[in-house]
Amino acid sequence: MKNLWNDRDAGACGDDLLAIRVYSSRLIGKNSDLVLHGGGNTSVKAPFIDLFGEKHQAIYIKGSGWDLATIEAAGFAPVRLDALIKLSQFKTLSDTDMVSAQRVAMLDQNAPNPSVEAILHAIIPFRFVDHTHADAVVTLTNTPDGEERIRTLYGNRVLVVPYVMPGFELARKIADLTRKTDWSMLEGMVLMNHGIFSFADEASDSYGRMIRLVSEAEGILKKRPSAGADNKEVPLLQVAKLRSAVSVAAGKAMLARFDGSASHFAFASRPDVDSVACRGPLTPDHVIRTKRLPMIVEDDNPSPVDRYARDYQTYFKKFDDGLLTQLDPAPRWAVWRNRGTLTFGSSDRDATIVSDIVQHTIQAIEDAERLGGWVSLPEKEIFLVEYWELEQAKLKRGSMSLPFCGRVALVTGGASGIGRACIEDLVLHGAHVIALDKNPSVSDIFNGPTVHSVVGDVTDPLSVTTAIQTAVRQYGGLDIVVSNAGVFSVGATIEKMDSAEWQLSLDVNLTSAMEVIKQAVPYLRYGWDPAVIIVGSKNVPAPGPAAAAYSVAKAGLTQLGRVAALELAKDKIRVNTIHPNAVFDTAIWTEEVLASRAARYGLSIAEYRTKNLLGVEVTSKDVAAMVCAMAGSAFSRTTGAQVPVDGGTEGVV
Repeated sequence: MKNLWNDRDAGACGDDLLAIRVYSSRLIGKNSDLVLHGGGNTSVKAPFIDLFGEKHQAIYIKGSGWDLATIEAAGFAPVRLDALIKLSQFKTLSDTDMVSAQRVAMLDQNAPNPSVEAILHAIIPFRFVDHTHADAVVTLTNTPDGEERIRTLYGNRVLVVPYVMPGFELARKIADLTRKTDWSMLEGMVLMNHGIFSFADEASDSYGRMIRLVSEAEGILKKRPSAGADNKEVPLLQVAKLRSAVSVAAGKAMLARFDGSASHFAFASRPDVDSVACRGPLTPDHVIRTKRLPMIVEDDNPSPVDRYARDYQTYFKKFDDGLLTQLDPAPRWAVWRNRGTLTFGSSDRDATIVSDIVQHTIQAIEDAERLGGWVSLPEKEIFLVEYWELEQAKLKRGSMSLPFCGRVALVTGGASGIGRACIEDLVLHGAHVIALDKNPSVSDIFNGPTVHSVVGDVTDPLSVTTAIQTAVRQYGGLDIVVSNAGVFSVGATIEKMDSAEWQLSLDVNLTSAMEVIKQAVPYLRYGWDPAVIIVGSKNVPAPGPAAAAYSVAKAGLTQLGRVAALELAKDKIRVNTIHPNAVFDTAIWTEEVLASRAARYGLSIAEYRTKNLLGVEVTSKDVAAMVCAMAGSAFSRTTGAQVPVDGGTEGVV
């Protein structure tokens, strides 16, 4: 493990102890072999000057919800040191009361809640304290003779602490163990099956000790064998089915992500994978994200989720004291035998966190197996962390989630106008979206974890296939299809109609939509509240002259939607159509076209923009709002509907 300390960067912090604490904390946080996604803890004991200029002895400790990789000064909660020392002398203290007492002892009420390990950090008699869940150290502890390995490796340089539940119980245990300890003889502490501490009066020394101690543990693991080749093949429809079942078990839409990379494929191909994978997590801290065990998936068992849920309910009842609220019984990761792994989450961020934890877990299991066997904590100890009173309190308070959280949408014609507005609004409401457009700029417009762009022409069935498969590969399935791509043909009377122009309008505005729906249906059947929204046109109920190619294609599109509503209702797939009109912030309305149309009616451009019954301008965002409404709960009992978004058109009304 490389020591990343840089004297010049550290020197830029001057004598500001908190600034130095931020600097060294980020060094720890950027190394995923030390901590993952909010894991670990750091602190510094330093004076706090209040508004009256009075000095207080305080400990600045990482606040709840902050990640060491990106932490700032505001992420550290200043707490009165004497109050924490007094708390450490209690014989018993519930974690809920501890959190409350720590909050009372805070010197800045705008700071986040202090870590549950604040008392432990306070009783360690050094200015800087670092705590990580270093993979190498925890892996060694998770072997049959783990404690002996740790003692042999470190000797008397570290204090070895048997596993104790994090929080007050752990702080009290260490206080009892160290009443006669000469702390100056120690470089750190190893908490069995949990993690490692280092400490010193200088940040560089505490950080350096952490790197050195973990590096020594890594040396025991030695060089890892090559994992072999990736497995890129996975039955996508089966992924969608699994995601659907997991969502039902979770009671909410969940994303699914398959990983067939070399290490995951090799792990899933182990003949004993169902045994080693189901012995427990790398560290109890992970159970909040991953649950205690993965689900085992086999090609000849298409419905493993029900069995997993039953087993989870049995596990809960085994340890429930009658006062707990059961969490959902859905798995958060799975081993797909001889293929790879799957991870599940209600957002891309959640799925990414689980994926990272799984990556480190399977490597730790492989390492431990080479050292004699993978051993995790007893299931009761894991249960106590999973159903920790602090986590239960969060559950009882409830949490708000965006309406489309965990849902996956495909929007055609997504690079501009209505399509772009739909994508932006869907994402705003929590959806993850595939944007399909033939304009290469779509990849520049949307480039992030919630939107994946596919450059392709909707008239090409292969492009449609690619877009739908991308939705499943990236997010696990498909729930919403917005058929928006279209073209407005050059105005011409029927007598002067160009055959190629006529065919182009049919191909883009009608046939391509049929292809999108046709290919999407097998996946929508396993979608969460699946919906198809078709962007039609006012020209369907009120066509105008010299627009036959466009009007006829849109009329056919509307009829396609009506038939689809009839055919797909049995699968609970809703199909509804929007008829917008005069949406001027789209590509077809150039300044020249707008001026020409306004002049035809003897109106100014401003007057032409609001030429409807309500006298309002209709924008792409207005149409997108209706798309989201149709995809959401407001239209949960509606299919086959046609809704105008046009400000009221006289010819229609």
